[in-house]
Amino acid sequence: MQPKKKKTPLIVLAKISRYAICITLLTAFSLGIIIMSFNNGQVKAAQQPENKANQTSTQTIPADAWKAPAPSTIPAGKTGAMIRYGRELVMNTAKYLGPHGSVAHLSNGMNCQNCHLYAGTKLYGNDFASFMATSPKINPRSGKIISAAGRISECFQRSLAGTSPDTSKKEVQAILAYMRWVGKDVKKGQIPFGGGSERLPFMDKAANPALGKIVFMQKCKSCHGANGEGQLTADKISYTYPPLWGPHSYNDGASMFYIASLAGFVKNNMPYGATYQRPQLTNEESWNVAAFIDSQPRPHKDHHLDWTNLAKKRFDIPYGPYADSLSEKQHKYGPFKPILAAAQQKAAK
Repeated sequence: MQPKKKKTPLIVLAKISRYAICITLLTAFSLGIIIMSFNNGQVKAAQQPENKANQTSTQTIPADAWKAPAPSTIPAGKTGAMIRYGRELVMNTAKYLGPHGSVAHLSNGMNCQNCHLYAGTKLYGNDFASFMATSPKINPRSGKIISAAGRISECFQRSLAGTSPDTSKKEVQAILAYMRWVGKDVKKGQIPFGGGSERLPFMDKAANPALGKIVFMQKCKSCHGANGEGQLTADKISYTYPPLWGPHSYNDGASMFYIASLAGFVKNNMPYGATYQRPQLTNEESWNVAAFIDSQPRPHKDHHLDWTNLAKKRFDIPYGPYADSLSEKQHKYGPFKPILAAAQQKAAK
């Protein structure tokens, strides 16, 4: 056997150099991947606000916003008893005045608080903050002065698709006592922040019932039913979640049939758990859901005496005649800016 040749220092150095080059290249490659991943992460982070642009944001409530008094502060005695009964009537209207009511049969089975949430105490939930403070008032539909009792009577005729109660009887008087108490800290003529329902900014296009249906089926069906039928209570006397269309819902003379009113209510209260501070739908989704709901069949109210002064007619009244030449469809779904522009132009002449 021949003895092994000893490796010269130059050969050893060459091999070490090759190893060093390989390690350097691998290190550079790995660093490149890390840097690219880091940069991609930065890009995605930078793009995140754009991806969330269509999501709802948290709203700020002013410190002086209306706050309903606590039920525990209702006074004792006869006055307190009337207030408590009025509150009970608002919360469980059908139990007393519905189709199977213990006092009278005047309404469709819905409760006042199905639209006036938490007995009319929720911010932008059609609350009762300024109900008594703004009564009596000019009724924009009739153009005549209407009393607080008359406004309650109208709700029975329209929102509850029923008949007027006797306003001199205990039930209406109790509701008035409750309204007076719940708005006791609101000055005459004042409408505090959060009163009624929010008026959403107008879109530059018409609200889309077809798109609204998609959102409804995703977000609203679980409570209100795929056919808008609502959910009856176990005793079948009233509704836990009200019907949004069909024979037992509000009729086409109710304010909720005007989609600007319904859209604001939807934005701040639907689906369940939404509030003004933390809405779950965008403005556009709210307009579209309102359009879908109000495109569905419901009871008819004779409204041939409504809005006889066409110059005062609301922009979103879905039935004619009108002071302008725009269609019923546009008055129902929008876009509404041209309607208001036409009204302003007409008034300027």
